[in-house]
Amino acid sequence: MDWLCDINNFFDIDNRLIEKLYKAEVKSKEYLETVDVISSFNHFKVLKAFQKEGVTEYHFQDSTGYGYGDLGRDTLDRIYAKLFGGKAGLVRPQIVSGTHALTLALSALLRPGDILLSACGRPYDTLTTVIGLKPLVPGNLGEWGIKYAEVELDEYEQPNLKELFGAVSSLKPRMCLIQRSRGYSLRPSLGIEDLSKIIDTIKKANKDTICLVDNCYGEFVERQEPGEVGADLSVGSLIKNPGGGLAPGGGYIVGREELVERVAARLTAPGLGAELGAFNDKRLYYQGLYLAPLVVREALYGAIVAATFFKDLGYAVNPLPDTPRKDIVQCIVLGSSEALVAFCQGLQKGSPIESMTRPEPASLPGYKDPVIMAGGTFIQGSSIELSADAPLREPYVVYLQGGQAYLYSKVAFLMAAQEMMNKGLFKITGDKD
Repeated sequence: MDWLCDINNFFDIDNRLIEKLYKAEVKSKEYLETVDVISSFNHFKVLKAFQKEGVTEYHFQDSTGYGYGDLGRDTLDRIYAKLFGGKAGLVRPQIVSGTHALTLALSALLRPGDILLSACGRPYDTLTTVIGLKPLVPGNLGEWGIKYAEVELDEYEQPNLKELFGAVSSLKPRMCLIQRSRGYSLRPSLGIEDLSKIIDTIKKANKDTICLVDNCYGEFVERQEPGEVGADLSVGSLIKNPGGGLAPGGGYIVGREELVERVAARLTAPGLGAELGAFNDKRLYYQGLYLAPLVVREALYGAIVAATFFKDLGYAVNPLPDTPRKDIVQCIVLGSSEALVAFCQGLQKGSPIESMTRPEPASLPGYKDPVIMAGGTFIQGSSIELSADAPLREPYVVYLQGGQAYLYSKVAFLMAAQEMMNKGLFKITGDKD
């Protein structure tokens, strides 16, 4: 517990909270060891992929203008394809977010009259805007005559495979969207086994339906990736897991070669596709990917200990500490807007960047409720670095994700709890009025 004793040399934290966190870490040891095993496997997997592609310092050189003949860019595409179970990959700094990556795939592959079916209920907020659900914005898929349907989760908040089979059989959708992470909801995230069952159900109902997996927050959490269990396309953001906290931006699309080619044509132009696109700072993308399994391990360490710590403080958490992890997101049900804001403000105080700022709820494009976001990140919006965000709506759940360094995450958790404690929002068992 020596490191915990050192905390009060630098931060004003109640000793009872420090003791609680120490006990949470001890209680979590068995679950952390499971994370270590998976992290080792994925690190070896990434290392071997680099070696097979013969990565050298030459691959890190910048390209300019059109970016013709960029060997480093093309090699990175192949490495991503290998790691995520696809025949082709498209990794580009020009993709600004996970939502952008999904939008490229949807726009490239759907045509007027086609049906997009969501396999796991309503997608997250910003994607509903892309689809053409409220709020209506110019350029949404609905404007192009693309139809949308969804299969609700069952009573246990699990994918309803029976209903999904029926919907795919009758609607014959061009594409099924499978969102791996929970978004701003409490439904369980989807693991590789879940994805395998969903994809198998879809293909049995209609083999021609394209299975598109939103892989955000799930990369390197398990031993396999969506493409290895039949996904036609997987997409994600490089300022989440696979960027390792070093990639300064970008996104990826991996899957069947002819589908990736169409997405590349949408990103650049038909006939040009993946052959264009200047790519700078490639060393950061390579190095971030190489470190990603280790960074994901640190994030999962933080998520598991946070679940134990805040559960012991009396808050409902999802997933529970002993639940096998399917992504890096940890939900903590805080129960009030005051607690939600205090948590985020406390976490911000524990951040290395902009620790003096006080996050406040605000309206953001694509969200119907005010959203509060905390996290002093070196890369704007990076959610593999430690961050917490939430819409201000009942039951006032904070979504905690990332954490490049577990030690830093523990300090931030203590600061978040201290801020709520200072505002009288909870008491440690045994406190007197």
